[in-house]
Amino acid sequence: MFTYLKDFFRRHRRKFVFVGVLSAASVFLWKYGQQRLKEWQEREAAECLAFARRQHHFDSNQRTCNMTVLSMLPTIRQSLHKMLDSDDLTQQLKNRPANKLEIWEQFKIISFSRPVAAVYSLCMVIVFLRVQLNVLGGYMYLDSFHGNNGTTASQSQATPEIQKQYLATIQYLMGKGIQDIVAATQQAVEQCIAKMSLKENLQLQDVERIVGKIRRKLEIWDTDDFGNSTTSLAKYFLPPEDEHGLTDNELKLDDVTLDDQIENIEEACCLPQNESMLHRLSQETRDMIESADFCLVLNACLDTAFTRLMDNIACSFKPKPEQKPFDVLSISPCDTNLPLAKLIPIMNGQIHFICGDSPNHFVQIIADTNRLKI
Repeated sequence: MFTYLKDFFRRHRRKFVFVGVLSAASVFLWKYGQQRLKEWQEREAAECLAFARRQHHFDSNQRTCNMTVLSMLPTIRQSLHKMLDSDDLTQQLKNRPANKLEIWEQFKIISFSRPVAAVYSLCMVIVFLRVQLNVLGGYMYLDSFHGNNGTTASQSQATPEIQKQYLATIQYLMGKGIQDIVAATQQAVEQCIAKMSLKENLQLQDVERIVGKIRRKLEIWDTDDFGNSTTSLAKYFLPPEDEHGLTDNELKLDDVTLDDQIENIEEACCLPQNESMLHRLSQETRDMIESADFCLVLNACLDTAFTRLMDNIACSFKPKPEQKPFDVLSISPCDTNLPLAKLIPIMNGQIHFICGDSPNHFVQIIADTNRLKI
């Protein structure tokens, strides 16, 4: 029996070797395939998780931006009311003064300036805050991987103190920036409508043409190629730099005396790293604001905002039922005329629609602009 088996194996040993090698290779390939499949599944899961984290991070930035803008609305509205105060002029007109025509002319300029300045202020605050949160969010996203990339919490780049200082730079836009926007808007409005009579009848298309003319005076592009141009509105976002790249606030450090520097030398030793990071964040923000992509996003937001503003103004051009009892539904707002004197209070009141308290649909429409979500 054993002799037979021995002879059998001897005669077919090559077959057994081949089958053994084939079996071993099959097992190896099976194990290798399983390992690669497991690695691929783990890689896909990691990519899905990373995408979900990035999407959550982006959505969180969107919500934070919208909530922050809504919290800033009272400040923006108060600033515009203070710089473009029409209540005093309205009160004077109620008293029938001798210079009634002169007051109406001032009222005309302020009434058109208020909604235009409000749209620019709101759009610029939304876009600038979105840029800030995205720049800062990128560093915070990297800092969230502490321990996985060899870094520690002490090596965090976007510390809470840096975040606070960086986000505080929006105060320039909320203060000096809005003041300059209002001044430029008043000048542009005066150039466009100063010579228009209060009795002149205007259609909705005329108002849209006036607003477009005002926009062209405010939005000056440095090249004919829109895709590679920068806008004159960029100067309102951040304080100007000198030839060495320092801002006005940074230049004030030169006024510190030598005694003060020596007295605070221990504290100063801890500042260079934070100042360097803060300067990097500010420079990245400035570069982004001066880019052509930023111009495209800002222009898209302005187009959306002014379109919504014109839609709201169009409601005032609809004829009243008692005036046109038969064909009121067939008359388009574009076919209705209004004297400039009646249009003035309509324009003056648009600021409450633009900068109204939450829920503010005007802000939501701007925030939903497609280019702003890219």
